[in-house]
Amino acid sequence: MRNLTVAQQLVDVLRQAGVERIYGVVGDSLNSVVDAVRRTDGIEWVHVRNEEAAAFAAAAEAQLTGKLAVCAGSCGPGNTHLVQGLYDAHRSGAPVLALASHIPSHQIGTGFFQETHPERVFTDCSDYCEMISTPDQMPRVLRIAMQRALGNSGVSVLVIPGDVAHATATRPTGSSDLVTEHGRVVAPDTQVRALAEKLNAARKVMLFCGAGVRDAHAEVMALAEATAAPVGHSLRGKEWIQFDNPYDVGMSGLLGYGACYDAMHEADLVVLIGTDFPYNDFLPQARTVQIDHDAGRLGRRTPLELGVHGDVRQTLRAVLPLVEAERDRTYLDRMLRKHARSLETVVSAYAHDVERHTPIHPEYVASVLDELATENAVFTVDTGMSNVWAARYLTPNGRRRMIGSFLHGTMANALPHAIGAQFADADRQVISMSGDGGLGMLMGELLTVKLHNLPVKTIVFNNSSLGMVKLEMLVDGLPEHGTDHEPVDYAAIAHGVGIEAIRVEHPGDVVDGLKRALTHDGPFLLDVVTDPNALSIPPHISAAQVKGFAFAAGRTVLDGGVGKMLDLARANLRNIPRP
Repeated sequence: MRNLTVAQQLVDVLRQAGVERIYGVVGDSLNSVVDAVRRTDGIEWVHVRNEEAAAFAAAAEAQLTGKLAVCAGSCGPGNTHLVQGLYDAHRSGAPVLALASHIPSHQIGTGFFQETHPERVFTDCSDYCEMISTPDQMPRVLRIAMQRALGNSGVSVLVIPGDVAHATATRPTGSSDLVTEHGRVVAPDTQVRALAEKLNAARKVMLFCGAGVRDAHAEVMALAEATAAPVGHSLRGKEWIQFDNPYDVGMSGLLGYGACYDAMHEADLVVLIGTDFPYNDFLPQARTVQIDHDAGRLGRRTPLELGVHGDVRQTLRAVLPLVEAERDRTYLDRMLRKHARSLETVVSAYAHDVERHTPIHPEYVASVLDELATENAVFTVDTGMSNVWAARYLTPNGRRRMIGSFLHGTMANALPHAIGAQFADADRQVISMSGDGGLGMLMGELLTVKLHNLPVKTIVFNNSSLGMVKLEMLVDGLPEHGTDHEPVDYAAIAHGVGIEAIRVEHPGDVVDGLKRALTHDGPFLLDVVTDPNALSIPPHISAAQVKGFAFAAGRTVLDGGVGKMLDLARANLRNIPRP
């Protein structure tokens, strides 16, 4: 065995696993790892400005490719910065390995400079977190960490003191195959038959889909056809089920729109398919069955009449032959009409004088962006009002992707997610839908975009306000406070770091501005000054919330979605007999 360090052995094993890059910030306890990367072909060190962004970038790469992605942080503050992005990655099911370097091993427990306890810090945001204390643990523990990340679709953290990384390896590197393809959980026959009985007994079936329907679009459509069921979705389910869906009734939840909530609450039987939808207040809390490959998720959001433990596609294929297909479409057709009407109600608010309305309607920007983006674009979306505009105006087609902090809900994710997405596919159009609040929080990552000349298109919805927080305060009947701030010219900032940028303040310039941004050869930032009073309320809120909002707000509020979602709803009405 050639004389090599633990750090070099670590990098060699990562290359065996197909890892092409490590996102991070160089630091003393990581120096030996960074040097090993320098000396190894096929892998690069991607310098970012904050380790939080490194974790977000790795998460986006992993979600797009399905492969292991890696980030790193030096001891103390360097690796604690990773926490936010790792929480997001873990909750999103992204296979990410985080390298958390540590202080010299003989100083652990002494209160040494920058001492933390990473093996404690990362426990809650990872599936596997272990420290390599001696060279003898390598490469076995590393391979365990990688397999756990890939096998459980989550985060593994490997803690390595700097002196151990620099030490001479004592074990042969060897090789070992990683299992990257998941098997499918087959539901028991008893549960499949029980599901069929429930479906056949119900007059009004409603299907509510999450990200777990990713590879089961055809099967969900077949079940909807067989049961005459309206199909709703969560935000994470949108990109996988809304396209080519003649049964679509929109989305439920805090960002929801359309008839999804009403269809769910009127149904005799609600079927939750591949979703761990967290907002239990929007669920009927009765008449529900759930299908999920993770048995631990069954029934944790709502009481169940039946839980089915199985892969969604396999389960639906098994139950479809048992479903009685002769169904009355009255309920389905009525929900489709209601869905279309609910979207029609806001057309006038959206369309009236939109080309002359200043500040610019953010909905208008999102709608034009949807029209101009490529058919396989990747949209990374900041938490807050950008989530609303993406949910209601971006049109899925089975090839586009939408990545956001949809479960962890942290700010500032869009730009670092875009960095990882662009590294994952240099030729794919990557668009960051950034709120000004989120961009301001991790604005240094514009330097990362410029440093690596990534052709990320950053569209800033700049309303000088924390719009979602403002809405939350208004709904609670509280006067808004601390949500608005001084205007910032983000185009000027982008110019200052060497990124092409323009600022758009008039709606007549939106189309040309977006065209210029999306066709530019290289990074581009479009700073759009949008209306801070364009807020959105969910499709269902309590009477107390309505009262509080009416008391506190004199604002423009949209209670639905338009754009392509309305076009889709209208198209779905064409085959419905007129009453």
